Amino acid sequence: MEVKIADSWKNVLKEEFDKEYFKKLISFVKNEYNTFICYPENSTIFKAFEACSFEDVKVVILGQDPYHGEGQANGLCFSVHENIKHPPSLINIFKEIESDINIPYPESGDLSRWAKQGVLLLNATLTVREGEAGSHQKQGWELFTDAVISAISEHREDVVFLLWGGYAKKKGAKIDVSKHCVLTSGHPSPLSANRGYWFGNKHFSKTNIFLENKNMLTIQW
Repeated sequence: MEVKIADSWKNVLKEEFDKEYFKKLISFVKNEYNTFICYPENSTIFKAFEACSFEDVKVVILGQDPYHGEGQANGLCFSVHENIKHPPSLINIFKEIESDINIPYPESGDLSRWAKQGVLLLNATLTVREGEAGSHQKQGWELFTDAVISAISEHREDVVFLLWGGYAKKKGAKIDVSKHCVLTSGHPSPLSANRGYWFGNKHFSKTNIFLENKNMLTIQW
């Protein structure tokens, strides 16, 4: 399996590709894709990095696993292909945006439009076996995405990190909070949202206020 990743990211992550864990990870992923149905499509595993260059990152949204249902995962966390029914977490994200910044609920669940504006939509684990949530966890992806977060934290300034749920918050240990803005809340999944841990976090307006204060273009959510 060829690692197709944009040059801007290769430059800051090149040391990772030579590490033993990464070689084992790629071997594992290659075998999984050859043996089982896995998501996202092989060509879009590293789509988050293709869609948003290292220099352009203004916001990082961290997911956990790709969606594991047919036709859903498109390589960007929480995002689905055009004309695919919106999963529950994405519905709750759009509902919060609707109430937070008063824009209509969108038809498309493809979040590529965010990525083009500098939103890195990163899952902690970049692949999954069909119908088996978490099936590719603890194989090395978490080490790789830790390195991604560390690189952003170290080499960039004034990036907004949106950490939703306990899993994402643990990744926050890699972020220098003196250089960046970190916003945390419950996860947008129904289990968390229905308990009052998601709605009303106003992360989308808070992100734009921060960017505006730093004289950066705001995100058109």
